[in-house]
Amino acid sequence: MILAGDIGGTNARLACFKLDGSRLALVQEQDYASREHSGLEEIVKKFLADYGVSIGQACFGVAGPVKEGRVVTSNLPWVVDAGQLARLLNIDQLALVNDLEANTYGIPSLEPTDFAALNDGAAEASGNIAVIAAGTGLGEAGAYWDGTRHHPLPSEGGHADFAPRNELEIELLSKLLGRFKRVSYERVLSGAGLLHVYKFLRDSGRGKEPEWLRAEMEAGDPSAAISKAALEGRSDLCGQALEMFVSIYGAEAGNLALKFKATGGVFVGGGIAPKIIKKLKLPTFMEAFKMKGRMRRLLEAIPVRVILNDKAALLGAARRAAFGP
Repeated sequence: MILAGDIGGTNARLACFKLDGSRLALVQEQDYASREHSGLEEIVKKFLADYGVSIGQACFGVAGPVKEGRVVTSNLPWVVDAGQLARLLNIDQLALVNDLEANTYGIPSLEPTDFAALNDGAAEASGNIAVIAAGTGLGEAGAYWDGTRHHPLPSEGGHADFAPRNELEIELLSKLLGRFKRVSYERVLSGAGLLHVYKFLRDSGRGKEPEWLRAEMEAGDPSAAISKAALEGRSDLCGQALEMFVSIYGAEAGNLALKFKATGGVFVGGGIAPKIIKKLKLPTFMEAFKMKGRMRRLLEAIPVRVILNDKAALLGAARRAAFGP
């Protein structure tokens, strides 16, 4: 029995799989609200107690940099230790990988219907790939192509410095620097990031916040309210915010494609992309992605796809446990 985990700042998803030849068969799955628990060990203990499974192999994809089998999580007050989890599970070895690395491992397990194409790219595209995922935070990863298979590589590129491309984005950066010591791409490309963009546009006089929107934002997730109002065409201010967010998202996806020379494809994962897929399919994202001067032709030939299956990282963690790196 294989235990796999996709551990993020909002949700911790655990599942156990049985290996049937080269196929992973899902046995049991459960989601937990991350912030309602003191750490991953507490969640694993609850999962084992609830389902009474005996584990032979395990891998967890965790949001944060993995160093010597240990992660200080980026968006939670947790420390995740592979040795402690292995002892808890009574197994000899346990793999701990970055969550986007797990996502990258999961891509070969997905079906064609699990993707939405934003750019078809070259007919015979091959080579390295890159993965970018905005959600609670901003994750980035890649995989190099050895001629036979892809080998995932972790990255903390979401924490790289935000680079504005025009006067409006320079103004946004200046505004955010008034609040934060430094501004990373994650400050802009995340759930909280969309709210930062919206507030900047509102407070700089580029639109008025209607009372109904303020009420919706106060009643629930403000970023979700902003994107919903934008997609439904109910607020010009929200529309501006989502347009700016998507343009920056496309630009950073293009940056990542250049850094990994991802001629085999760029995959857009995370919780936000499937919810705004209607907007991502419009020209804004891909135009920002391709706008790289002399590198434009290279980027035009790269396939770009949104991952619609939210189990990609969970499947990837299971594959990493079953088949190794």
